[in-house]
Amino acid sequence: MNSTRWIEQRRHAMQVSALAAGALALLAGSAIAAPLVKECAKDGKFIIGFAQANNAEPYRQHVNDDLVAAAKAVPQFTLQIADGAGNVNTQTSQVDNFITQKVDLLLISPFEAAPLTPAVARAMKAGIPVIELDRKTNGDPGKDYTAFIGGDNYKIALEAGQFTASKLLPDGGEVAVLEGLPSSTPAVERLNGFKDGVKGNTKIKIVAEQAADWLPDKAQTAFAAMLQAHPDIKVVYASNDMMAAGALLAAKGAGKDVKIIGTDGLPGPAGGIRAVASGDWAATFTYPTGAKEAIDMAKSILLDCAATVPTNVTVPTLAITAANAKALVGN
Repeated sequence: MNSTRWIEQRRHAMQVSALAAGALALLAGSAIAAPLVKECAKDGKFIIGFAQANNAEPYRQHVNDDLVAAAKAVPQFTLQIADGAGNVNTQTSQVDNFITQKVDLLLISPFEAAPLTPAVARAMKAGIPVIELDRKTNGDPGKDYTAFIGGDNYKIALEAGQFTASKLLPDGGEVAVLEGLPSSTPAVERLNGFKDGVKGNTKIKIVAEQAADWLPDKAQTAFAAMLQAHPDIKVVYASNDMMAAGALLAAKGAGKDVKIIGTDGLPGPAGGIRAVASGDWAATFTYPTGAKEAIDMAKSILLDCAATVPTNVTVPTLAITAANAKALVGN
């Protein structure tokens, strides 16, 4: 074989290899660009199921209201809300029902992380995108579930701790903490965040901490006992507004002037914003519902046929203090 012919054959082989590589790249690219859901269309009709942890909690109802309003603005969406009633078995059954119904997308605020993890896995296996709202199951977003949307529980509580250390007790003093349901991710993150936040003031001592499971009656009982054991408590941090309301009743019952910090910043007559505006609490830190962001993500997946979405969406918080509470009461 002469050298000219060998060079031509070599060049031809390289061109074939390049074409084959290009074809493979196109195939790989098309696979990567596949939509997150099997059926999607701008003018389609879609059912979104929301497995709510517990409708009885005011914050949860606030989430529901915001979701209903956001979904109503999208004619293609029908939103179905199932109340887990604070029971992991009930919520698991409801998720399985949504899977059986073949909803187009699942939203979930898991009552507890570990028990709801298998149900979320079943939804993902069935090809249903899962957006976790406010609370997480075990695993990683983008892999074990589609995405997480919520506030940064640790950061919110960290700010509450720093506010305590710098504004409420600059000269130090005794502090108590009312924790949420210990098996839920927000409870753990808020507890750790607050404890880290007060570390900047070495004169502050956390003398009591107890779980009250987000409930005002449990918080009232727990804080009453704390005040009996530690009558010099100056500040109590409650991991949600409901427990802050319970703490206020306990403080009044004991005749104690205790500065109270809530978390959630709920609107309305019984919400944390009004409690701060009226002077009953020192502060509360808003925990955004993430409802608008969740419906926007659902639009990307179901209407825009998105191949990817952000796996973690953090919705910012706002500190409600005496400086801004009265202006926010009507909002």
